[in-house]
Amino acid sequence: MELPGDASARMKFGPVGRALIAASKAGAMIGGTIFVALVAMSIVSITGRKLFSMPVPGDVELLQLFAAIASSTFFAWCHLVGGDVKVDFFTQRLRPSVVQLLDAFGSLLIGLFGALIAWRTAMGALTVKASGEETMILGLPQWWGPALMVPGFVLLALAGLYMAGRHLAAAAAAGETAADDEPEAGAAGEGR
Repeated sequence: MELPGDASARMKFGPVGRALIAASKAGAMIGGTIFVALVAMSIVSITGRKLFSMPVPGDVELLQLFAAIASSTFFAWCHLVGGDVKVDFFTQRLRPSVVQLLDAFGSLLIGLFGALIAWRTAMGALTVKASGEETMILGLPQWWGPALMVPGFVLLALAGLYMAGRHLAAAAAAGETAADDEPEAGAAGEGR
């Protein structure tokens, strides 16, 4: 499977990569569906409030809870397809192997950040669950929100670590290609 986009996204993915792509794409689609539902709920609530003095009960609570969950679902897909924001002004003249090494380092940082956020979010959810906090209007357990964000962050961690490995492999391949090209250039230079 090959994805469109920049050089990192055009890498061919193996079975693990394809599984990550499928999981992250499904997560992003779920997140998008949640956002569409939140927009529809907001329209109904605002219309009901203005026309009939009957908003959707707990609309702000639901918006806060589910927007956070939906937001966490997009990060892994974005990283796997090379949709991260990059400032390549300083690296555009570097050798491809060096750029791949820098991308590997960036992906490693993303993977570690995803793991850290997943861990801390899970611990936060357990703390909120132990305290028994609920939303004010609907009485929903507040730990649901952070708990449902954890899978998105775990997927981000896996995507970052996977892409770090892919970039390292690409850096090694680019280094070998450059090494193979150098003797030919040297031989051509000696003939002059």
